[in-house]
Amino acid sequence: MKGRSKDSTRTLAERILAAHSAEARGESALAGGRSIKVDQLVLARAPRDRLSAARQAGVRASAIELSVAYPPECISWGGPSHSVQSEAAGSEALASTSAAPTGFLLAQPGAGFAPLVHLERFAAPGRVAAVDDQRLALLGAIGMLTLVASDAALVTTLKSGSLNVPDPASLLVALSGRLRPFVNVRDAGLQLIKSGVREVVLEVQRRTGAPVVLEFGGPSTKLLSVPDRAALASLGPRFGAQAVLFPADEKTEAFLRDQRRSKAFRSLAADGADYEAVINLDLATVDPMLLDAGGEVLPVRLLEGKPVGQVLLGGDSGATLRDLYTVGSLLKGKRSPGNVEFLFAPPSRQCLEVLTRDGVLLDLIAMGARVVEPDRRVLTGECYPPHPRDLSIATFDPMDALPPTERLTVSAETLAFALAHGQLGDPRAFRRQVRVTLPRQLPTEDALLSAGTRRDGTPRRGVKVDIDA
Repeated sequence: MKGRSKDSTRTLAERILAAHSAEARGESALAGGRSIKVDQLVLARAPRDRLSAARQAGVRASAIELSVAYPPECISWGGPSHSVQSEAAGSEALASTSAAPTGFLLAQPGAGFAPLVHLERFAAPGRVAAVDDQRLALLGAIGMLTLVASDAALVTTLKSGSLNVPDPASLLVALSGRLRPFVNVRDAGLQLIKSGVREVVLEVQRRTGAPVVLEFGGPSTKLLSVPDRAALASLGPRFGAQAVLFPADEKTEAFLRDQRRSKAFRSLAADGADYEAVINLDLATVDPMLLDAGGEVLPVRLLEGKPVGQVLLGGDSGATLRDLYTVGSLLKGKRSPGNVEFLFAPPSRQCLEVLTRDGVLLDLIAMGARVVEPDRRVLTGECYPPHPRDLSIATFDPMDALPPTERLTVSAETLAFALAHGQLGDPRAFRRQVRVTLPRQLPTEDALLSAGTRRDGTPRRGVKVDIDA
């Protein structure tokens, strides 16, 4: 453990908050906290309810640079017994649109899962986002600080453009070494859970009385792409952290360049900063891991040979574009055992378009994949629930899991092995490595975004959005 000094180099969180604080804007500071200028507001859990509350509070226009609402549900079905659910899901976007203050962007059903779509299109290093869902901690992969706010605080932020926050405490996860073949960054995240990161976070929180920000650093951080960093940052809720942050460096700049958002880049580093605690992880020591339904992390080899009845690739975290290409390459020319249900939930529309263009989606379909909607109920198990008697595995961390669900969280390589053999096993048994080349200059057409409504109440679609934050 290390104490912090006011004279030491600032942590990533301190740098971002200092640049957004009341003092930096010539205003008076709050006692025991700060008034922070918010750059972006992201609604992803229940946007219709929160936008309606803002409307009822008299908010007619957003005071924030960028405000986006993502519908969490996009699957609808008809019939008398499901009419209420069908109406709630099918009209989510239109209901949100009619209640949205001026200045809100509204994603339409099918755009993708909110964390990854926002990472691709809008997230920017050194910026602050007020959010309503802990899973948006994933945005810290690009160096954006996410602050989960209550409904009342979100309404106030929409009015004023500011959010009152306590000063956080920062922990460092120092990465060293290099992942071995067929070991995924998802395995590294699960190893951190197993090593007791959550217990360290909670201990610092009790000792300091402050919310905790988990910051990643160390020499091997520079080896990770932004999507790989996102797979780690998405585990923020599992770590017990208020937010997760990565530095903004050459990898960040390359990601933004591929997304055609180079102007959004700004360098962000915390070299020499003093942290409340430092946790070390040598990536070279990580083995293929899994997270079971009870929250325990185990080596995959302990469950080797256990039959698998369902696999779910994609979701809102844990499967990067490179992972999807890797699964397609590992399974190319193979056929899934007939007893395995293969579901593919594309993380974003951009991913789906790229996979289609390069033929990877065809490889997955030839393997037996069924493409499913990016709906939160896929993540909870309400849609496509795990089979009662069969093991289910997925590449994402479950959302509000319905107990008891026998769904394990695994890496893309472990999932590919299960698809190829119908049972769990160590993906290093593939032996033959695959090399994939990812496309550059990714498609960024925002056909499934709208900017409010026309006078007749219909949504404006196909908006071209340029964020040079």
